[in-house]
Amino acid sequence: MATFTNPVIKGFSPDPSVCAVGDDYYLVTSTFAYFPGVPIYHSKDLVNWKQIGNILDREEQLNLLGAEQSGGIFAPCLRYHQGTFYMITTNVSHGGNFIVTATDPSGPWSNPYFIDNAPGIDPSLFFDDDGQCYYVGTRPNPEGVKYNGDWEVWLQALDIDTMKLTGVSTKLWKGALHTAIWPEAPHIYKKDGYYYLLIAEGGTGYNHACTVARSDKVDGPYMGNKNNPILTHRHLGRDFPVQNVGHGDFVETPDGKWYITLLASRMYNGYSNLGRETFLAEVVFEDGWPVVNPGIGRLLEVQEHHLPLVPVLYEERYTFESFHPACLFLRNPKMENYDQHARPGWLRLHPTKVTLSDLDSPTYIGLRQQSMNYVLSAQLDTALADGGEAGLVILQNEQYSVRLVVCREENQTTVKMITRIDGEETILGSCLVTDDTVILDIHGSGQEVKGVCRTSDGTLTIADGVDVHYLSTEVAGGFVGCTLGVYTTSQAADPGHVDVNYLELKNR
Repeated sequence: MATFTNPVIKGFSPDPSVCAVGDDYYLVTSTFAYFPGVPIYHSKDLVNWKQIGNILDREEQLNLLGAEQSGGIFAPCLRYHQGTFYMITTNVSHGGNFIVTATDPSGPWSNPYFIDNAPGIDPSLFFDDDGQCYYVGTRPNPEGVKYNGDWEVWLQALDIDTMKLTGVSTKLWKGALHTAIWPEAPHIYKKDGYYYLLIAEGGTGYNHACTVARSDKVDGPYMGNKNNPILTHRHLGRDFPVQNVGHGDFVETPDGKWYITLLASRMYNGYSNLGRETFLAEVVFEDGWPVVNPGIGRLLEVQEHHLPLVPVLYEERYTFESFHPACLFLRNPKMENYDQHARPGWLRLHPTKVTLSDLDSPTYIGLRQQSMNYVLSAQLDTALADGGEAGLVILQNEQYSVRLVVCREENQTTVKMITRIDGEETILGSCLVTDDTVILDIHGSGQEVKGVCRTSDGTLTIADGVDVHYLSTEVAGGFVGCTLGVYTTSQAADPGHVDVNYLELKNR
């Protein structure tokens, strides 16, 4: 029997939601303040995923103005019904809960339909056998929040022709424990006459867990599984290499097998720089209840798989004749600063005064960090005025980053390695260069990185042994993993530009 390796989508891919259409599988994840929003992946085996687009790829679909790094888009849910794909999610920074639709999962997707009178986050859709659609969400306790995380799961009928909630809203469940906190990620499934309600609870960190309840009616009452939680790693201790397990979504294969996609964090010396990633596990039903990885009860790094595996090729070098769907911008990008035509085969970046620490749209394009062992490279041809910088960035959020940048100062060009920790910047190394064309490399090795500059004069190490454990949610907070990219900024009135030949990410 074939085996697969977890995570199945590496690096910053939280809150996975999956649906099956015949023997094709489609999956979406959260993107927070990054644009385009909500990547959509396709697979034939639930293991090997290829990104086929981004659902929210137009400004009229996605307003991220002023959003903090962990604001924006939370917890998308993907469903398919009678020829139409539905994606529902929350823009916590602007507008709340909304739905977009498409007949082709690779797009185009519709403009958003915002749902009135739908408080809370993590909305989901359930289509019953009679075609009735239900909105399933989470909300603060309507009687008043009595403690942090005092929320509940609720349900209401949704008219998909008008995108309006109809009838009354019904409380379904608050979680497995009397003192459960943050019941989130609710999904309903129907199997053998029962409605199953799968949720996450315990918060998105160490105490995260998947729990389940069931009912013979869609609006309840729901009875919790006596064996809850059906999956967590909180009992395995803080030294266990995979933590924060939760936020799952079941999927059934055409031959009746069940799996769960869910998020978890790979830990490196106690820190999760990669954020929350997408994992896969087997599910079987025993005595009418789901059991995850029976006989094991936790996620496995290497696991047997019942479906024939269909490998997918991944790109390492990204050129800019067109923007690859994996490429990310911060908030709503100002596309006039990304010129693909000024120099054939290169991307011309125009710096602005916006920096990575501003809640605005800097000139930045990045990729999700997928490994702690990698080499990130870019070839730059700089024509910057004094006061400008351009180069590579490891970005966690507005206050935490590492930059390896070419700086133009007093008619000289210097390459610098700069850390930003809790808003405080430190130059760790610098070197004068005479070439306008340079190749910058960041070498990642666990929780340390090295910055290298290559010119016609040779290879220069700018800084080595740079500690990056603070580029983790445990230190920096929030919900995102790191991205790796190229960036430019300038305070000059006539800033010049920088041309980028390629952005290359080699995982080791």
